[in-house]
Amino acid sequence: MDRQQEYVLRTVEERDIRFVRLWFTDVLGMLKSVAITSSELEQAFSEGIGFDGSAVEGFARVQESDMLAVPDASTFQVLPWRPEEAGVARMFCDIRTPEGEPFAADPRHVLRRNLARAAELGFTFYVHPEMEFFLFRGPDDPTPLDRGSYFDLTPLDVQSDFRRRVIQTLEQVGISVEYSHHEIAPSQHEIDLRYADALTMADNLMTYRLVVKETAMHRGVYATFMPKPLADQPGSGMHTHLSLFEGDTNAFYDDSDRYRMSTLAQQFTAGLLAHAREITAVCCQWVNSYKRLVAYEPPAPFEAPVFISWGRYNRSALVRVPQYKPDKMASSRIEFRAPDPACNPYLAFSVMIAAGLRGIEEGYELPPESTDNIFELTEVERRAAGIESLPRNLDEALRIMEDSELVAEALGEHVFEYFLRNKRVEWDEYRAQVTPFELQRYLPML
Repeated sequence: MDRQQEYVLRTVEERDIRFVRLWFTDVLGMLKSVAITSSELEQAFSEGIGFDGSAVEGFARVQESDMLAVPDASTFQVLPWRPEEAGVARMFCDIRTPEGEPFAADPRHVLRRNLARAAELGFTFYVHPEMEFFLFRGPDDPTPLDRGSYFDLTPLDVQSDFRRRVIQTLEQVGISVEYSHHEIAPSQHEIDLRYADALTMADNLMTYRLVVKETAMHRGVYATFMPKPLADQPGSGMHTHLSLFEGDTNAFYDDSDRYRMSTLAQQFTAGLLAHAREITAVCCQWVNSYKRLVAYEPPAPFEAPVFISWGRYNRSALVRVPQYKPDKMASSRIEFRAPDPACNPYLAFSVMIAAGLRGIEEGYELPPESTDNIFELTEVERRAAGIESLPRNLDEALRIMEDSELVAEALGEHVFEYFLRNKRVEWDEYRAQVTPFELQRYLPML
């Protein structure tokens, strides 16, 4: 037993922790939990907790269903929203086979495997996602709770108190928050976590989503990470800032370059751009994701990152190079603006780093910077500039992903095939629906 496990056992005893929730996600990024009593914790560390993998979305077939959830002691945290007496803690788990081997369909393992590739090249992959979400009256009533807009200071109502409580709860479970604010749409909010290595951040995002939803529930409102809940308002994104470090040195920084971008940063960015269409299905995995990814249409300035380009000050580009502190080495990063907050972060980070590393390994050349407002260019002008667009719907995204050797390698055969199969079913179910739009437009005239 290692020191971290000994620390957890000692803390459980000293703080009167009665139950420990063991967390993991399925392939779609849905959080799973099994609770054990504190008396079972030592055995869970040594042997894992058995469960039926065939009952978990995307895991295993019936004939190979026995799986083990092995808690990662480094992720231990006491849950502050549970009682202090006879308290509750949580740990994330790695999923293993009965033989003790990492399970190929475990999203956490998928990310670990891709981070190992980066480590072989000497890199640590850091991420900083900007998580947006909406607050509504209820899951069946998407009525905004305010008419605020970007950075608005709303009165001290349920929403201001809500963000404060979320931040306090996150910090109590060891998750550092950088800042929070009202977003551009009514009742839309953003709470940004401080950057961390990709595996820690993926775990943090799963906790974040639960904390936001639990806090909303306790205040009688409903929080949703649905990418596009309101047709006439901007959707919710998860703009993700990315950087590679070599030890304590930011490998993306070069003060001799006019953009302060090292050759590695340029190649990584070129990789993201070159493979953007292939990885979109993973970063934007739901039918609804593509209602957010629509081009600018006045008078609704949604400004979704639809067009595959890069720029520094240009927020119409898919990849942006932030210029807030251009001479600060640690701040050098790129911002990938396609993902939405309903993705599986383990898989999304996996394909992002796979695309970027491919650009580094094969020496991709960064295309010219886009300085125009791409939304205002005509289709002919965009085509002349060599600017492609992201897939327009889930079906197109899946067709592109299906032919991607890069995504297949990043996800592994099991996850790759299951993801495609599951999402095709979702698309077929959606395609078969008769929508209110069709009834309103066609029923009176046909």
